[in-house]
Amino acid sequence: MQQLSFNVVDRAGQSRAERVEVSRLTIAGWAGRDQAAIEHHIAELAELGVKRPSTTPCFYRLGAELLTQAEQIDVVGAKSSGEAECVLVQANTGLLVTIGSDHTDREVEAYGVTVSKQVCPKPLARDAWRFDEVAGHWDQLELRAYALANGERRVYQQGSVASLLPAADLLARAPLAQRAAMFCGTLAVQGGIVGMADGDALELELHDPILNRTLRHAYRVRALPIVE
Repeated sequence: MQQLSFNVVDRAGQSRAERVEVSRLTIAGWAGRDQAAIEHHIAELAELGVKRPSTTPCFYRLGAELLTQAEQIDVVGAKSSGEAECVLVQANTGLLVTIGSDHTDREVEAYGVTVSKQVCPKPLARDAWRFDEVAGHWDQLELRAYALANGERRVYQQGSVASLLPAADLLARAPLAQRAAMFCGTLAVQGGIVGMADGDALELELHDPILNRTLRHAYRVRALPIVE
């Protein structure tokens, strides 16, 4: 079980702290709404040696202890990278939505997708919204990610969540029990998937253009050496 602390911001801009104990973590994979977009992401990963999934979408069950709200994560080597995703968290007071990164070891992913996800921490923002405040305009939410490496900042991912399966669809396929969290799928990256070296960072954003607000999180990678 993982203890998380959220600053839940309402549509009026008021916020309050809420602690959540998460005991179950699910990652929704290949969760695109557009089959062409799914094929694009499959092709991206195929270049890294990742096999095609047997079905889409699929749901990976991982350890909840992977969730972290820290600003730095430790990974092994320089072959891992993140992906901006909406994250649903079933709290005692109702369903929350925040922004997170499905950080994954790309080298391990070539022989085992589930294992590759289990070996990396999963960063989460500290701010969150009530799901019922965005459910009615879910498709208008926008995901963005910026990669920071070698002193340069570039757009890594950007687009509407309308290209992904709706949260309601995912919840119907994989209902969230109390104290459960689910990553809701990601967008194709711009410029191809690249590993993050020691000191590289990823900035994540989930923007709500209807209520004019944005959830943000940034984290840096500390790459630990591989001892042969």
